[in-house]
Amino acid sequence: MSVLERISTALPQGTAFVGAGTAVLGVASYVHLAAAGHTLSVDQMASFSVLWTVVFSIGLGLFFPVEQEITRIVAARVVRGDGARPALRRGAALSFGLLLVVLLPLALFRQQIAEAFFNGDDRLVLALGGAFTALAVAHVTRGVLAGLGEFRTYGVQLGLDGLLRILLSAALAVAGVESGFAFALVLTAAPLMAVAATIRPVFRRSLPGPVTRWSELVQHLGLLVGSTLLAQLMVNIAVISTKLIATNEDELVTALLAALVLARVPLFVFGAFQVSLLAGLASTAAEGDAAGYRRLLLRAAGVTAGLGAAGGLGAVALGPALLPAVFGAPDILGPADFAWLALGTTAYMLAMVLGQALLTSGGARQQLLCWVVGTAVLVAVTFSTLALRSKVEIAYAAGSLAVAVCMSLALRSRVAYRAVSV
Repeated sequence: MSVLERISTALPQGTAFVGAGTAVLGVASYVHLAAAGHTLSVDQMASFSVLWTVVFSIGLGLFFPVEQEITRIVAARVVRGDGARPALRRGAALSFGLLLVVLLPLALFRQQIAEAFFNGDDRLVLALGGAFTALAVAHVTRGVLAGLGEFRTYGVQLGLDGLLRILLSAALAVAGVESGFAFALVLTAAPLMAVAATIRPVFRRSLPGPVTRWSELVQHLGLLVGSTLLAQLMVNIAVISTKLIATNEDELVTALLAALVLARVPLFVFGAFQVSLLAGLASTAAEGDAAGYRRLLLRAAGVTAGLGAAGGLGAVALGPALLPAVFGAPDILGPADFAWLALGTTAYMLAMVLGQALLTSGGARQQLLCWVVGTAVLVAVTFSTLALRSKVEIAYAAGSLAVAVCMSLALRSRVAYRAVSV
């Protein structure tokens, strides 16, 4: 069996379709940031960097858990032969409820938020609200598609989102648009247009069925939102903490965002099978296939570790030269900076795999506890006496490692407890 065949059999079914879309979306992130970096002034790029970070930390932290819960419920319904329409309706209502919770403080404290994070440009607060809205819509549809096994359409939505981001951001750069607000609006327009183009299968395949109880959808949602928010903050907090600790370090903020995106190249590939991994684990758990569940988890962890190692070596070797060449970022970071960021990324991905296992095995509370432990480590390093650049990078690596170790111990204890109970 060839290497490619082994990888394909190690990953859950549907990974190739999601992987293709994720690849396009990943390239789009680089094109978007590169176009902005070569067009915007340093202060505007710093503000855009913070907005980008908030969207993909708080935004994903709130709405990706909704997608995960919809995926879990719909996948279990498919196994039972029940229709998914009730889960779609309840999931949509839940997502838009969370959206209102986010939009209200943005409206009430628009100017204060602009002064703290966006150098006073309150238009970026509007763009932030638009991006949150797009995420709320997109993740509901993706949750249904993943649960139904419609990975081809799921991948098409991701790919369209990425393609539109590439086209829109490139058009802004070619036109010489020097507005961070314009580049920020791409994060609203592209996802919504992609959803509109792929919404039909969501409704066509979502057949009527037994009512989905609210308790079924939200019983673990608080724990999951807490875990995902802490996870997204950990992977993105370096940019935000640098901005808050040293408000005049616009060059470092810009360089750190570009470096984090480069160091997180494996995360874009990891996202290709994270979605299908959750659906696969949920399905095997619903079927009671303990051996299949364990094999799927071990294979996913092995692929993830190899992916992180390969990406880390590339980031250390090429990262310092790519920052100014690709992103137009200040040339102020070296191989050691990328080594810390790459280590953090590998540990973070392993933590995400183990977290999926805890979630689908009923360990949502332990998952949250592990993220709390990792966040405590991150905060302790962030407030240490190390130099600013070093402590935000080491905090990311140390916090992610703490989470991965904690989850490994939690999974081991759950397996041991079940063995004793049996």
